[in-house]
This record gives sequence, structure tokens and C-alpha cells, in this order.
Amino acid sequence: MTDQKTYGAVLLAGGRASRMGGVDKPRLVVDGVSMLDRAITAMREVGAAPIVVAGPAEAPVTGVEWVREDPPFTGPAAAVVAALAATAAAPAPDPDWTFVLACDLPRVDAAVRQLVADILLLPSDTEGACLSDETGRPQWLTGVYRTSALRRAAASLPDEGRDQSMRALFADVAIATLEDRADGAHDIDTWEDFRRFTKEDE
Repeated sequence: MTDQKTYGAVLLAGGRASRMGGVDKPRLVVDGVSMLDRAITAMREVGAAPIVVAGPAEAPVTGVEWVREDPPFTGPAAAVVAALAATAAAPAPDPDWTFVLACDLPRVDAAVRQLVADILLLPSDTEGACLSDETGRPQWLTGVYRTSALRRAAASLPDEGRDQSMRALFADVAIATLEDRADGAHDIDTWEDFRRFTKEDE
């Protein structure tokens, strides 16, 4: 019997990019597509709804809602809390799982494919899964989590998650850390990273 899971998405697109001079990283183009558009496309391909982007709003995109943590730049945990709050009163039931993805991942589509496949193999009491870096450290922002667990974790943070860490957000969530088999968790934090993925000069 096929396990039909439903998915939602929180896409984080509101960082400062201080190591890149404040550039709008999610809109950097890799292989002809911005990393934000690539993340939205990856979510549409798995039928994710709702898709919430936490970051500066731009022109309306069908099926995508825009939110911002208040005040801005108070961290990814606050952005996750704001995104979940934006959908709390939606008439449709919550999806089974919610992706939480940074929008500086040039291979986010590969990360999503691996996560969708791997969660089928996890014990039933697992509440989430994220990819790891080469040292085995969990990459919380390349993950998928049971929506009920994510809402529980968000509700546990003080001050709506402002200036809280992702480690604090997930402190009581049973998360499996998965070996990154397709380089999907590697993000772009510097111009050197950007050149690695684009093979272009600054």
C-alpha cells in the first residue's frame, strides 16, 4: 500500500547575507533559476500546500503566501513561528509534514527528493528528518517535520521565537539526521560558494 503523505512548506528567504555584502541571496541565479524559484518549484512538484515564504514580499505568486517575522532579522526560528501562525486559521487541515528550507540551497530539489524518499524508511515515531553536513552536524533548514510536532515546538518558544536558535526550536522534537547523498544541504554563504556552484567570477 502506498503511503500518501501531504506536505506543506516554510521557505526562509529573509536573512541578512552579511558575508556577501547584504546581497539578496534567494534571488541569486544558479543554472538559470533563482534559488527561491527553485525551492518553490521543488515544493510544487511534491504537491505542497500551503507554501509560505518568510521574507520580504514581492509580486504575488499563485499558491504562495508571504510573511515576515516581526521585527525582521530576528532569526530563522522566529520566521518559522511567523509562517506557522499565518496558516493556523486556514480552513484546510494541516498537511502531514512541513518542509523547512533555506532559500540559499542551489540543489534544493535534490534535497527534497532525498527527504521524501527517506522518511518512508524511518520509524513511525520519528517527528522529523534533516540532512547533515560532512561532519554529521544536522542542517535544520534542509528538513521536513511532522506539522503537529513543528507547531508544538513553535508554541514552546518564548517571545514568538525572536532571537531563538533552531536548536532551541527542535529541542524536544525526535529528528533523524540523514547523510546528505546528493549535496543537497550545501548552501551559498560566500561568493566562493557561489562560484563553486556557478563556475562564474564575481
